[in-house]
Amino acid sequence: MTTMRIPTDLPRRRGIGAKFGSLGKAVLITLLVVFAGFPVYWMLGTSLGTEASLYGGSQPLIPEFQNIGQWGGFLSDIPIFRWLGNSFVIAAGTTILSLVLATMAAYALSRYRFHGRGVAGFIFFSTQMLPEALIIVPLYAIFAGAGLLNSHWGLVLADTAFVMPVAMFIIKSGIDKIPFEIEEAARIDGCSRVRILTTIVLPLIMPSIAAAAVIAFFDGWNEFMFANTFISSSDLWPASVGLSSFLGQFYTPMNVVMFCALLFALPAIIFFLWAQRGIVSGLTAGSVKG
Repeated sequence: MTTMRIPTDLPRRRGIGAKFGSLGKAVLITLLVVFAGFPVYWMLGTSLGTEASLYGGSQPLIPEFQNIGQWGGFLSDIPIFRWLGNSFVIAAGTTILSLVLATMAAYALSRYRFHGRGVAGFIFFSTQMLPEALIIVPLYAIFAGAGLLNSHWGLVLADTAFVMPVAMFIIKSGIDKIPFEIEEAARIDGCSRVRILTTIVLPLIMPSIAAAAVIAFFDGWNEFMFANTFISSSDLWPASVGLSSFLGQFYTPMNVVMFCALLFALPAIIFFLWAQRGIVSGLTAGSVKG
């Protein structure tokens, strides 16, 4: 009886990188960098332009660095750093509160079995179906009665209510990948649920927490609608509302707007580039079983 040998060295499918080679990958990467970086480049060029160059004709493609001295005048006239500080307070508060609540909710939904568990998950998910504009009026009335208008705390609570369910599902996907046996061994050794969560589970799901933290941070950093409605004092404005205050009916100083927009965008870009590895690994946690 003869046996047929099945070849194991089957030809593999060649990806885009293998087809085009190193030159093709270099071209693709260059195009992506140009496409992603052009808005920042345009903001830089516009912030360095003068009113004569911006409104008198076509904007120069090369930034006019000889006009960089006008940035000092912008900084002296505009409280941009105060607005950026307010944005950071809102973003940091939203991130911390969202992560604390999302971690506890994710652990409960992942590890505990109770009646209504599926309904609770659906309720968390259904909150994402409501747009902010739909609840801004009743939320204004609630915050007015609670004394949370014209306060950063009110914005933190409002943003947390929207971003916490998203953070919870991301963290839950990371907790679901942890084998139950690890926690059972810790319980045998006398560890409490709180200690298991803080010393065992949290270090193992740091990529998921990083991804959730980035999403929560950007939600608070880009806050506009609630801040524009709930905050009346210009000293408490986040940078997004401060930028919108320059938009006039007949005249808008585009160089000033783009200068402030550049300062507003750079911290977010740097933070994203620093945390991008954790974002990818955290968002893909739980997508593949094995």
